Formats: sequence, structure tokens, C-alpha cells
Amino acid sequence: MAQKTPSGSQTALREANRALLFETVRKFGGLTQIELSEATGLSTATVSNLVRQFVEEDVFDTRSTIRSGRRATLVTLRRQLGISIGVFIGKRELAICVMDFSRTILSSHTLPLALDHKVDSTIERAILLIEETITTLGAALNEVVGICLCVEAPVNKITQQVAIPGILRGWENKELRAPFSSVFNVPVYVQNSAHMGGLAEARLGSAKGVENFIYVHASDGVGAGAFVNGALLRGVTGLAGEIGHVQVDPLGPICSCGNRGCLNTTVNEARLVSLLNVTHGTMTLDDLITMANDGDPGCRRIVTDVSVRIAEVTAQLCIALDPKMVVVGGKFAETGDLFIEPFQESLCRLLFPDAMTPIDVRRAQFPDGQQAVGSALFALEKSSLSAGTALPEHAGVPQQSTSAPTKEH
Repeated sequence: MAQKTPSGSQTALREANRALLFETVRKFGGLTQIELSEATGLSTATVSNLVRQFVEEDVFDTRSTIRSGRRATLVTLRRQLGISIGVFIGKRELAICVMDFSRTILSSHTLPLALDHKVDSTIERAILLIEETITTLGAALNEVVGICLCVEAPVNKITQQVAIPGILRGWENKELRAPFSSVFNVPVYVQNSAHMGGLAEARLGSAKGVENFIYVHASDGVGAGAFVNGALLRGVTGLAGEIGHVQVDPLGPICSCGNRGCLNTTVNEARLVSLLNVTHGTMTLDDLITMANDGDPGCRRIVTDVSVRIAEVTAQLCIALDPKMVVVGGKFAETGDLFIEPFQESLCRLLFPDAMTPIDVRRAQFPDGQQAVGSALFALEKSSLSAGTALPEHAGVPQQSTSAPTKEH
């Protein structure tokens, strides 16, 4: 006689399948039920039942479409009120995030970029990717309420242009808003990527509900975003938090900003991978992070050394601002405790020894790619503020409905 599956296991499986289906639709923006079955490995019957549940819960929308000459049912997330677009442009990466007024991420995409990519061609790619994503979602361009572009460089708060030459080469003093506003006819904002990474953590991530914290983005270079009494501290010109340009070696090499011995001359991809050339050959920062997670001793040593050096500079910012928490994101945060533990130890060692409340150090909930999420949130909040409406709480992954259990794959 076959053993029955415990009801608790059935419930856990059902929840896992719901979460998998929800995340797959969110990731791709819109798929047919057959495509969802192929992408998730769930049976078509299970997908059909779960989609029906999500539709009844006002989470999914379905509509008829044509795939390979045959009728099919396209499944998308149900949008609320309108959508915002977050765009991140880094030294080697382009990312977008589409979000609705419930703060639900409807779709997100990442594309690699060549080093020293050009302004015009990169913006054209970003606009094309946005248009394709909106089409996939079954949305219309007039549903877009705002766009925020964040760049991996200091941004002048007044001009909304890259403020310092040499950091994102070729992008300084360029008008970045006009191409987006001419296509989408909505407000367009330009922000610093570390600030937007911090906003993502403040609203949806590890610092949600914390009014005073510092976000540190540790990747190919270092940046920070400081939140004081719930508000992002940008400074007079918008350059607050540029800890990558704090001097750590008065006799060190010249930084891209023109000063000598900045933190970014120590923590950058070219220098870090060069330390491994003799033993590891040619590699990238992504290779270094992957090998560190796989246990390579040389790569792990570099991660630990980087952690200590960044903590020493972050401590100075903590002494000035007295935050409750430090959230660490970026490529190095992907190594987890390997980076976080020495960072926290070094940070606490350099702060007041008799502090009443030790600073809590946490890994970012969005360790990499959160800049586009934060940008979408920024555009959403700006739109809500101008319209005089309040944003609802983030919906997250919907809870299991009370409908009858369905047969699982």
C-alpha cells in the first residue's frame, strides 16, 4: 500500500511551487502557460491550477496570444495604477527594473556592456530594452509614470549629470535625461547608483524600517549611501557618500578623480585581479568572487583584505553619523560571511569601545543589481509625491489561497 504524503509536506510543496511560478513570471515579464511549465519544470496541470488561483487573487492577468501559429494564454503580473522604470548603467553592465505602485517588481533584466561603452549607443540599448519589456508585460507606454537612471559615478544634484570626469569615462557633462523623456514623455531623474542601492535596502531590503543606516556598495570601486532620520543624505551637490575617494595612502597611485591614494585605487578590479596573475592567470572580478566562494585560498585572502580596508573607511563615516546599521552590498557581499565577518570585526574595533549600542552589520538583501530596483522605487516615489498619493506596502510573494489543494508535479 502506497504511503500518503503528509499534509505538511503537501503544503510546503504547494507554497514552493507558488513561489517558483510567481518568481518566473516576475523574472520574464510574461510567458504562456506552456512556457511556464517548461521554465519551472511543473506539469501543465499544476501551472494551470496555480495560474487560476493567482488570477482569482488579483495577482496575475491572462490574455490570449499566438505562439508558433497556435493560440496560447499569456500570463503576466497584474499591474496597479501605473509602472515606473529603473535603469542602472555601470562600467560593464546595463540593468532595468519595472515596478508597479504596489512596489511589486514586474520584470528585471541585465545586459553586459563593453568597457568604455558610449553614451548614445548604451542609452539606445536601454530604451529598446525598456520598450521590449513593456511589450512583453502586455503594458502600454502611457502606463509609465517615471524613469530614474542611476550611474556608477558621482552625480551633480543640480545638473543631474555625471559630476567628475574619468570615473565613467565619456559620460561626464552629458545630457542623459532628454533621450528617455522624448521617447516616453515622463519625468526622468538621474541619480548615483550607490544612493539607489541604499534606497532599495531601505524600502524593501535589510534596512527596511531602519531610519539611520549606511549602505556600502563594494564592487569594482566603493560607494555609500547614508540615511539620516529616514531620508537619503545627498549633500549640497549630491556627492555625499563617495567614500571610494577618501584618501587611504598619501603616497599611493593617482585616482580617476585626480587625487592620490583614494580607496578606489586599492579596491578596483584591475588591481585586485593583478595580485593573482602569477598564480591564477588572467581573470575577472566575477572569477575572483566565484573562486573565493569555492574555497580558493588566494581569492579568499583578497576578499578578507578588501573587507578590512573598506571597514576602516566606513568607520570614519560611522563616527560622523552614528548609524544603527551598516548594510553591505555589491559583488563582495556575494561572498557572505567571508566578507561580512572581518568587516564587522574591523568596524567595531575602530569605533567607540564603550558604545551603548553596537552597530549591526548586515548583508544586503539585494547584493547585486539593486541599483535598478532602487531607481524604480525613486521614480515611483517621485510620481506618488507629485500626484499627492500614498504608496501601499510592498505586496511581495502572495500567500497561499484558501482554495482546494491541487495535484502537484
